[in-house]
Amino acid sequence: MAKYVLKRAVMAVITLFIVTCLTFLLMNAIPGNPWLSEKTPSQATIDALNEKYGLDQPVIVQLGKYLGNIAHGDFGNSIKMQKDRPVLDIITTMFPLSARIGIIAISWAILVGVPLGCLAAYKRGTWVDSLLRVICTIGISMPGFVVATILLHVFTGGIEGFKLFPTGFDGSWKSYVLPCLALGFYPMCYLSRQTRTAMLDSINQEYIKTARAKGLKNKKIIFKHALRNALIPVITYLGPQIAFTLCGGFVVEKVFSIPGLGRYFVMSIQARDYPIIMGTTIFLAAFVIVMNLLADLLYKLVDPRINLSKGGN
Repeated sequence: MAKYVLKRAVMAVITLFIVTCLTFLLMNAIPGNPWLSEKTPSQATIDALNEKYGLDQPVIVQLGKYLGNIAHGDFGNSIKMQKDRPVLDIITTMFPLSARIGIIAISWAILVGVPLGCLAAYKRGTWVDSLLRVICTIGISMPGFVVATILLHVFTGGIEGFKLFPTGFDGSWKSYVLPCLALGFYPMCYLSRQTRTAMLDSINQEYIKTARAKGLKNKKIIFKHALRNALIPVITYLGPQIAFTLCGGFVVEKVFSIPGLGRYFVMSIQARDYPIIMGTTIFLAAFVIVMNLLADLLYKLVDPRINLSKGGN
């Protein structure tokens, strides 16, 4: 186990290095600079700002300096959004709110999606299965901003006399409801579809046929024996999805005006605040890598037959 974790740690460092380099190079390849706005400063002012923040140097030189700085834990300072404020300080301030909303969203998605997938498998071929498949297909097909906009319109006064929640985010428990529903709707639908497919595959395995031959009840076979193996592809999906959800639904936070990391990341891209873009991207990439590692370790817990030292076979 220790050897496997060490191997994954080395791969994580290499992955983060590649992500950092690609993001930095692609970001600098886009025309324009952070100083362009409605009131564009003079060329002399732009040159002075570029010199101050090292943007006048060749891209390779900038990349080398940036890699050296992050190796020492320095992700730079904001150059526009919150001038000269450390990027790490911004991330640690914005992330807790996004994580709180993400935890609630992914929790209800798991608690509802997995049982619905089991129910669809148990009731396969019936109207219940058909109805659940239609709902989940719609949920997977609808973009996040559409779900968020519909919830915002319906439950915040868009329909006369039906204002149940505030239009903006004020920190009260009511202001969490709609963002968490919107953020968790897609994962819930996807988990339901994936659980159903995995359950149907497990049901057709030989050990399930043996259990049926022994006279075990169908409910016990599905929810106790088949579900355990069906959870493996679900865990695979949950690894990166939890990371993305906890780091903030970019669109959802924008629609509901939530002062979280996701919304701030979108604003930093629009403002071309390079240090914040880089810092948030690296943070998200690291989070995804950690969650994927935890998902692999959970495989062993769910199915002890899996040998991680042999690539999970």
